[in-house]
Amino acid sequence: MAQVLEFKLPDLGEGLTEAEIVRWLVRVGDVVAIDQPVVEVETAKAMVEVPCPYAGVVTARFGEEGTELPVGAPLVTVAVGAPDEAADEPSGNVLVGYGTSAPSARRRRVRTPQPGARLTDGAPRADEPTAVAVAETPMSTTPRPPAPEHAADPRHLDGPVLVISPLVRRLARENGVDLRRLAGSGPDGLILRADVEGALRNGNGQAADTAGTRAPGAPATPAAQDAGTRVPLRGVRGAVADKLSRSRREIPDATCWVDADATELLRARAAMNATGPKISLLALLARICTAALARFPELNSTVDMEAREVVRLDRVHIGFAAQTERGLVVPVVRDAHTRDAEALTAECARLTEAARAGTLAPSELTGGTFTLNNYGVFGVDGSTPIINHPEAAMLGVGRIVPKPWVHDGELAIRQVVQLSLTFDHRVCDGGTAGGFLRYVADCVEQPAVLLRTL
Repeated sequence: MAQVLEFKLPDLGEGLTEAEIVRWLVRVGDVVAIDQPVVEVETAKAMVEVPCPYAGVVTARFGEEGTELPVGAPLVTVAVGAPDEAADEPSGNVLVGYGTSAPSARRRRVRTPQPGARLTDGAPRADEPTAVAVAETPMSTTPRPPAPEHAADPRHLDGPVLVISPLVRRLARENGVDLRRLAGSGPDGLILRADVEGALRNGNGQAADTAGTRAPGAPATPAAQDAGTRVPLRGVRGAVADKLSRSRREIPDATCWVDADATELLRARAAMNATGPKISLLALLARICTAALARFPELNSTVDMEAREVVRLDRVHIGFAAQTERGLVVPVVRDAHTRDAEALTAECARLTEAARAGTLAPSELTGGTFTLNNYGVFGVDGSTPIINHPEAAMLGVGRIVPKPWVHDGELAIRQVVQLSLTFDHRVCDGGTAGGFLRYVADCVEQPAVLLRTL
């Protein structure tokens, strides 16, 4: 007998309540194994492949690509062949650290597939058996997502339209392009991304619903003509927008800055790299920050307004801004105060690679206590960073460039960098912030200063 089990979107990390379906990895009727990834989703933190804890045949998928689902909403239903085993021993590996739960008692009738038959979500075919089994499936208490997606070939999800890429379908959907009006330039009339972008440039292929709101023959309104392209604020971009907006609303921030001569820091780094594993400039700056935070712990804190308390944190978890194709993310080096320059280099490199690949775990993007922002990689000198809420400070680092500088009483060409510190004025006054920034600048100009705190 077959038993249909419902697999829900699991909790994907701290504070995450929804995820967007990016790409289905299985189709209705496919046979899946335990812990086989069935869908790729994007959260506000990372791109994640979600594995299914059941083995069997996929009987339904819930939500199209591009749909946002809340945690706890159904993802797929799976017909399994051994009711007792499937119900009692689901895999525990669905996103390690979050686990799975056994289904609650809720019975419904299901159809048993014939060998080789392909299941659909529609009405039973004439050659299908009648319902013969009773299964236990969990009930969702969350709002129901869109109806399960029927069927199979992604080329025909829009009827006769030939579209394979989910990115092309999403681009068309978000910009109101009716794919049925496009002539594909790919093989066999396949619609490509260039076809959709061409329709947007030419103003063609707009969805019929915008025209349907006007009376026949009536001209388009200026608002409709100048509507522009709408880009949804969701996923990483949406999370960044929410966090920065909250920071500006809640934190009375102030910024101070100073120019520093980084010539000796670069020489010290070159000497280290000549005698051992390569040390990154980011790691040296992170090491300087941990030393500065030990002297000025007010800046490694957060504010609890309900209790009206400043909470000074015992451990230093340094986040660093990383620009990726998916947007700005801030990986976190945990316990940075316990790591030397070599260990900081290795961990920053690992996190950067994972950020670019979109494989960072939610735990690697949360829990920071201080952020280091090296915007100099974009070729700019200065900035006034927005604090990464709920932290209390962020150090910004501009590009290092040769400039005229008075050194030992004489004018010389030195490697100069601008450092800026944005801080929460509730946790300290300008004297503390200035002392922190001056200590960082002294370490940049004279790396031997660090030896006092090692």
